Amino acid sequence: MLHDVIVVGGSYAGMAAALQLLRARRKVLVVDAGIRRNRFVSESHGFLGQDGVDPAQIARTAREQLKAYPTLTWLEGTATDAKRQADGFAVTTADNGLHHGKRLLLATGVSDALPAIDGLAERWGRSVFHCPYCHGYELNEGRIGLIATGPDALHHVILFTEWGDVTLLLNGAFEPDAGIRAELAGRGVTIEAGRIAGIEGHADVKLHDGRILPFAGLFTATRNAPATPLAQALGCEMEETPFGTQIRTDEGKQTTVPGAFACGDVARVPHSVSLAVGDGAIAGVHVHRSLLF
Repeated sequence: MLHDVIVVGGSYAGMAAALQLLRARRKVLVVDAGIRRNRFVSESHGFLGQDGVDPAQIARTAREQLKAYPTLTWLEGTATDAKRQADGFAVTTADNGLHHGKRLLLATGVSDALPAIDGLAERWGRSVFHCPYCHGYELNEGRIGLIATGPDALHHVILFTEWGDVTLLLNGAFEPDAGIRAELAGRGVTIEAGRIAGIEGHADVKLHDGRILPFAGLFTATRNAPATPLAQALGCEMEETPFGTQIRTDEGKQTTVPGAFACGDVARVPHSVSLAVGDGAIAGVHVHRSLLF
């Protein structure tokens, strides 16, 4: 069967794109590995009309709505390879299935490389976060710890003062000069130079000197990369952002491989559910137009 579009990734961006295409009565195959990036989070915030809703429920509801369209084929599985062909694209899945589509849309999301700190990964999405707009309000203006991973932390730390009493935990990532220290002190930011031994309790930072610093929540920057190697295998150009690596796309969400598009966290910064949905919706429109024109 030749699908009009194969969407790899059935999370928020992929489903938002698929919805536009289905409403144009196009035959759409969604290949979904079932691993949402925000699977560790119990509440999604900042998404109009869904504020505070379990993100898993948002995804379930969206999928149920997509399945009402008869031109949808939903495949639970992992796409392992993608190739450009004369009539479009061939996508191979882990069960050795081979699927053909006129267009390909990559909405695979990204992986997060977390700082190597004991106890951090277990608290990711629960008391350790990356986005203050998504999780800052719920900390109720309490003590916030920002774990630095490099000098870029200086661009974020002042922003975090909108949500609470901020401590910049250097953890050996860099050394701010006297001018920066004075500026941060003037904005009420505390600088902690001690090395982090681990994270305990809810969000208690244990330092190597034995001190324990309790926080309402912790934030840190991760390094992002596409969650699968499909884009690289296809020959899509990548680009570096302050957050990591993403797929390069033009204004119409098309990659450097003609007929292959990308959307969501894998193709834009910054990241959130609402931004992924919006990016997916516009990508779906552009993919549809490419089939017509």
